[in-house]
Amino acid sequence: MKYKEWLEIWLNNYVKTNCKLRTYNIYRYRIEHFIVPHLGEYELYNLTLPKLQQCVTDLLNPSAGKPLSANTVNGVISVVQNSLKTAFTLGYVDAYNGDKICRPRTVEKKVECFSVLEQKRIETQIKNGNKFKLYGIVICLYTGLRLGEILALEWKNVDMDACQLTVEKTCYYVNGQRIEDSPKTVNSLRLIPFPKQLLPLFKTMHKVHKTRYVIESNGLPVSVHSYQRSFELLLNKLKIPHRGFHCLRHTFATRALECGMDVKTLAEILGHSNPTVTLKRYAHSMLEYKTQMMNKLGRLFA
Repeated sequence: MKYKEWLEIWLNNYVKTNCKLRTYNIYRYRIEHFIVPHLGEYELYNLTLPKLQQCVTDLLNPSAGKPLSANTVNGVISVVQNSLKTAFTLGYVDAYNGDKICRPRTVEKKVECFSVLEQKRIETQIKNGNKFKLYGIVICLYTGLRLGEILALEWKNVDMDACQLTVEKTCYYVNGQRIEDSPKTVNSLRLIPFPKQLLPLFKTMHKVHKTRYVIESNGLPVSVHSYQRSFELLLNKLKIPHRGFHCLRHTFATRALECGMDVKTLAEILGHSNPTVTLKRYAHSMLEYKTQMMNKLGRLFA
């Protein structure tokens, strides 16, 4: 059996039935664009470790075209490993060597966030405007919600008496179709207290709502692309350098650390698997706080 034939079987019988649709589509994209062109014609039993490693090298340093990032290549390797491990478990191959593939080293991307001044300009513009759907941007700045989470948030998830909201699903689009699913990970299912200062904003939105969704436009739920575009137009209007919507989440985390929030609490609010993930990602954001603490300690020497 050729590897490309096994990949099709694996996708339909073991991935599609056990994973989210988004994961299935990501795997299929990686297979069609990166794996099959390099390894698809090999017989399954003939996929030696040198051939697998050569595929990695070719993706990182292609003879033509743009090289893939280390993160993308690592994603491709994961698909190869999972598919070959299943083939070994089912007895299609006599040995599994996917775990011996040498992975490229990844570099943690620098987290970008808005400055305090930029954040205040964004908030002021939204509060002074009459586009209630943009209030979701302010909510993200003070809760750290992901874009899919804020667009899937329903009024039943908002407890205005306790000033809490529950994150129980997210949304994304596949071929133009809106898909609502459980959040990114188990840890992403969470209860988030929101600042009481946001209560008037929620009450204003609730008075004019026409659907079960917190974020809506003309009585319809808002798409991911549409909301990203609205955010981009807002930044252009304020002449603030463009940053992706996820920057709002980074800004929330940075402000929280600057205010003295402990890392464990922040990790739970963000839905991270453990505080180490949070600390690694936002350690640079604590530099100012670290400097203040060190100078405080230094007073003993004065």
